[in-house]
Amino acid sequence: MEFTVVTVEELKSAVLALPIAEKKSFILEALPELSREVMQEPGFMMQLFPVLLQILKESGMDLQQLLQLASMMNQQQQ
Repeated sequence: MEFTVVTVEELKSAVLALPIAEKKSFILEALPELSREVMQEPGFMMQLFPVLLQILKESGMDLQQLLQLASMMNQQQQ
């Protein structure tokens, strides 16, 4: 199998061009795999955290709602 090397910008453009259902699927499927490797790098969470907070802000969910959701999910896992 031959792989073509693409730039981050090309990859970003391709993902942004996907229909919304495929964007959702890509995020849900790729994020866990992407995070495994990069979370091992010290300081990466500090770069990612402001991005996640901005996503939350734009979604209309506030930090308190997120904490409540996380608490409920944690209780379900126990």
